Amino acid sequence: MAEAHQAVAFQFTVTPEGIDLQLSHQALTEIYLSGLRSWKKKLIRLKNGVITGVYPASPSSWLFVVIAILATMYMRSDPSMGLIAKIQEHLPCQTVVSAVLFSTLLWFSLIFTMRMCLKQLLSYHRWMFEQRGKMSNTTKVWVALVRIFSGRQPLLYSYQGSLPNQPVPAVKDTVKRYLESVRPLTTPDEFERMASLATQFESSLGNRLQWYLKLKALWASNYVSDWWEEYIYLRGRSPIMVNSNYYGMDFLYVTPTPIQAARAGNTLHAFLMYRRKLNREELKPVSTVIPLCAAQCERMFNTTRTPGEETDTVQHWQDSDYVAVYHRGRYFRLRMYSSSRPLSPREIESQLQRILDDPSPPSPGEEKLGALTAGDRIPWAKARKEYFSLGVNKRSLDCIEKAAFFVTLDDDKQGMMGEDPAASLDRYAKSLLHGKCYDRWFDKSFSVVIYKNGKIGLNAEHSWADAPVVAHLWEYVLATDSFQLGYNEEGHCKGEVDASLPRPQRLSWDITPECQEQISQSLAVAQALADDVDFHVFSFRDFGKGMIKKCRISPDAYIQLALQLAYYRDRGMFCLTYEASMTRLFREGRTETVRSCSNESCAFIKALEGGEGVEVCRRLLRQASEKHQNLYKHAMTGAGIDRHLFCLYVVSKYLGVDSPFLKEVCFFGVLHLLCNRLHYNNVVLCTQTILGTSLSLYGGQIRQALRDMLQLLCPDQREPSRTDQSQTKKDL
Repeated sequence: MAEAHQAVAFQFTVTPEGIDLQLSHQALTEIYLSGLRSWKKKLIRLKNGVITGVYPASPSSWLFVVIAILATMYMRSDPSMGLIAKIQEHLPCQTVVSAVLFSTLLWFSLIFTMRMCLKQLLSYHRWMFEQRGKMSNTTKVWVALVRIFSGRQPLLYSYQGSLPNQPVPAVKDTVKRYLESVRPLTTPDEFERMASLATQFESSLGNRLQWYLKLKALWASNYVSDWWEEYIYLRGRSPIMVNSNYYGMDFLYVTPTPIQAARAGNTLHAFLMYRRKLNREELKPVSTVIPLCAAQCERMFNTTRTPGEETDTVQHWQDSDYVAVYHRGRYFRLRMYSSSRPLSPREIESQLQRILDDPSPPSPGEEKLGALTAGDRIPWAKARKEYFSLGVNKRSLDCIEKAAFFVTLDDDKQGMMGEDPAASLDRYAKSLLHGKCYDRWFDKSFSVVIYKNGKIGLNAEHSWADAPVVAHLWEYVLATDSFQLGYNEEGHCKGEVDASLPRPQRLSWDITPECQEQISQSLAVAQALADDVDFHVFSFRDFGKGMIKKCRISPDAYIQLALQLAYYRDRGMFCLTYEASMTRLFREGRTETVRSCSNESCAFIKALEGGEGVEVCRRLLRQASEKHQNLYKHAMTGAGIDRHLFCLYVVSKYLGVDSPFLKEVCFFGVLHLLCNRLHYNNVVLCTQTILGTSLSLYGGQIRQALRDMLQLLCPDQREPSRTDQSQTKKDL
């Protein structure tokens, strides 16, 4: 109750003598400083909005244009060709005012012209298809023009108005690429049937559906992204835990401090530092010369996914000065600011230690409340409407949903440790993916997990953004924690603590027995899903992308070919293989599918496994790599397959027409996503739901495939160490 009293700015008591009013100066001071911070942020947003609105020009360039026009008029010249006089005729004003109005109109016209020129320049993508290290004269001129029209010191969102819209590919091109992608996976009869359906679709219904897509592309910022977010993510009624949410890991071999509260203090402060940069638009929007769309960054913080019976919605709030914390079945509200300043890492550590030391038990139904966000969406939507729309439950739920992000102080120890590091790594990944099914708030944009031994991790909701955006945030946090903030000799955060900080506020709940029953049902659904997940993660340390580049081959293509080689060795067949490519070269672009199983990759694998000569296999490997790179580049530049077919399918449903071709395509695609989705990064390789396959065995096959391909490309490379060989034999 002490926290509640501190939060009240004034109290009054009615007595026979009148009203006794008592003011809390501390609370009023906090209210004033909070309002001051809010107004500062509004002014910063206003300033950045003006700078972004006139980009690629600058606000100061307006003054330059005005002075130039006035100077030419002073020299008895009329640069407006009579327009200034026309303005004076219609608006009774002095010549100087008319000149300023004309200068302003000229300035806006120049901005519009520069923006359109930059938009056309950014629509040029031939540079991507040129041979590495050999830039054509056209591309050199293009790079120079982009730099000229890009202005100086762009903010995060400066390029948004200049990014081109994602183009709608021709139906003929998409159908051709689709048939090429399924050729190695079908029998001659199946392929002939599919080609017949494709030809019929292309000559009839396809053109009609395409017309609607082109109309949408002219009207909307992106013809794919809104439908993709709605139908692929928000309308899904199955659990988002495991099926949609993804995770991020800590450093595998380094733990900066074993103290849980200290690691959390630095981590949470680093998140605040990133959010400050994000709000001030100080993050760079440019990858080398080319800007990427930053629209996904807008909903990174203060965002939650709200369940609905038919479709979910993503809600975003402008600001939040606190985080929601979960520990041992209790929920807390932790303010991250004091006197209009962010708490220091040492102060955050102190506040979190208070939560860790709090012995109070959870209230009835509170401990496993988070299971509602892990189960099916319709029961959660109904429970939210029935049990959390009024009173104390609504206030506490609002506190979680409006928080900057969610934090779990986990009592488990995780990481690569113990006598069996491989098994512990699997447990670590599963913990980040689903935890106990009730100790994460899966609806929040992201949840930070702090383990008892100082390891950390992250679980992110997928609808608001894709993994590269969250990865940029996570890399910044890990680097800032270890290399900028640091720890003292005892392992605690650096700095001093303000002893007057109020304690974290415990959230209150009134969970009825009926609601507790629904929580139990959602937990049962989520637990069954979590138990069904077979997860194997391994660290590959034999070589990295540097060695692959020395062999003059794309690391991305190398990994994809190794995955397919391992799958073929394990199952004796090929399958549709999914790799995500980003389309953020376009405004509000998200992802596109790269169908990396190609005729060329299959030819290479058959030759290698069939005992063909080294030179033949090496040549086929390079051809497969070049083909994969070409597929990836087409996907990045808006010439992919799956998003276009997906949108054509959505239009057909809106029009109420059926297409045998689109039905076949979508069925094949869904089956592929359920059975053969492959994820990887430079350090960790994992697979999901490969039916009939031991994931440990498949992990060993991947490891061996990576080595065999390097030996094929660079036969002079050293043999793997005995430790590496023993690990492979153990996996196999």
